[in-house]
Amino acid sequence: MFAMVVRPRRSRLLHYGLKEGLSELIKLDLFVNSFILRFGKVSSVAAPSIFVLGSEMNLNNCLVSYLVWGIAFLFLGLGFSPAVGSDPADRNIVFFITDDEGPTLGCYGDPLAATPCIDQLAKDGVVFNRAYATTASCSASRSVVMSGLHNHKNGQYGHQHHFHKFDSYHNVVSLALPRVLANAGYRTGHIGKYHVGPEAVYRFETYLRGNARSAVEMAEKCRDFISDGTDDRPFFLYFGTSDPHRGGGIDKTSKLKLKPDLFGNKPERGAYPGVEEVFYDPAKVTVPPFLSDTVETRSEIAQYYQSCARIDQGLGRLVEILKEAGVYDKTLIVFTADHGMAFAGAKTTVYQPGLRVPFVVRNPYEKQRGFVSEAMVSHIDIAPTLLDFAGGLDRDLNGPKDWVDPDKYWKEKDLFAKDNRSGGNKFRSYQGKSWLNCLSGPEVDHWDSIFASHTFHEIQMYYPMRVIQDDRYKLIWNIAYKLDYPFASDLWAASSWQAQFLKGEEAPYGLKTVGQYIHRPEFELFDMKNDPDEAYNLAGKPEFAELLKTYQGKLKAKQRQLEDPWILKWKYE
Repeated sequence: MFAMVVRPRRSRLLHYGLKEGLSELIKLDLFVNSFILRFGKVSSVAAPSIFVLGSEMNLNNCLVSYLVWGIAFLFLGLGFSPAVGSDPADRNIVFFITDDEGPTLGCYGDPLAATPCIDQLAKDGVVFNRAYATTASCSASRSVVMSGLHNHKNGQYGHQHHFHKFDSYHNVVSLALPRVLANAGYRTGHIGKYHVGPEAVYRFETYLRGNARSAVEMAEKCRDFISDGTDDRPFFLYFGTSDPHRGGGIDKTSKLKLKPDLFGNKPERGAYPGVEEVFYDPAKVTVPPFLSDTVETRSEIAQYYQSCARIDQGLGRLVEILKEAGVYDKTLIVFTADHGMAFAGAKTTVYQPGLRVPFVVRNPYEKQRGFVSEAMVSHIDIAPTLLDFAGGLDRDLNGPKDWVDPDKYWKEKDLFAKDNRSGGNKFRSYQGKSWLNCLSGPEVDHWDSIFASHTFHEIQMYYPMRVIQDDRYKLIWNIAYKLDYPFASDLWAASSWQAQFLKGEEAPYGLKTVGQYIHRPEFELFDMKNDPDEAYNLAGKPEFAELLKTYQGKLKAKQRQLEDPWILKWKYE
């Protein structure tokens, strides 16, 4: 069960090898010799395992066992002493996830971005150019990241906090990222934004506290966890910033009638401790095509980029701490965001600005680094990939090697007996798949197409959408298209939106009108090669009728494969 994780990892390796008998013991001796040379000490917990298990063998095997181990310890001058001061563990994991950030980084070709630390990581890692969230909603996206399951499968359709109260099924515990990594021998730590539930499912061993608006402070709060020499297990650190999410009020110093959101920045050009704030001139920022080029939009973009620059400094500090602890070259680092920018036209939508995310990975164990990958990857892949890196993924079953039956787990704890713990799902395998092999070179492919979905954000925002996208075309099915498109409360209040909305439905909003943004057709079909900004809907045009039918079929097939309950909507409504 999950309680197994308290046993030190080295003890588990020794325990396993000895009880397999003499032939396996000899193989283990070769491994342990190299293991000892690497780590310098052997955990005292290992000693009892050797002699207790020796009682299961015959006398000759016992004598050989004692002789081999005795020579090893005598030759290396080692004893059964505690592993204090041992070298840091290998194959650590840092998962760094920001809040509402598009690929607005220097390594993605954005000249405005002040992201030298992320850019440096990219030079020694892999930049995924086609990485996508499955949904552009905070809680819902994070539940996908932590479960490897789409929202309709894990049960968390929208926000976890306050009255929204969406949670995953309890039985997702058998696939939940912090749980399975702990079961694979990792110590798990979390800092910053959490925003999933229930905690009993997505539980970490250690919860660290730090201001989620200052990634520099957060990094410092992780210092002891990273450098902890009392625990010889590798670590998994989930690092979640609240930047660059909207919040902190409006910029009252602005001369505009509709004042920009602060995006977590200090008012009156203030700075967080240890942060060198980067301030932007609204007149000099670049406005992406999905937004209208207005003074209101520019003022908000300037605030957004300042918040992003603060994240970069936090990553830089975290890298410094990893290097000081001697684990930088023993740690996989994944940098991404839950979804795109917090502007109408991105967040809560399934358009590219909402789903496309930054995705930078540095694997120190790969010889070939410093390239851009065009492999299509999805947030649904993160959990199985990190477990694969940890050596805990059964690639045939696409699930944990040390899988725990969730029904037995909760029964033993006498919890949730009357609850709908599973929604009828078994939770043995992930819906995503590992992209670990994509880190070996730019020629490696991954998905031929991706599936995305959105059902809720806030509880009052029901607007189900389903998406299938491949190398050429993208189909969006707006299932509740007869409803006006709902707005997140922060996006509705945004000056960049209100400035156009107040002009009426004929006013432009990016490449659409305000009315087109609010009132959407049932299907939207885009040629992503010739129309990457999704400006021209091909659905409804007679010459594309057969193409639309083809992609409707592909979407249905994917929904059927993924057991999406909304497939029923093809039959009625």
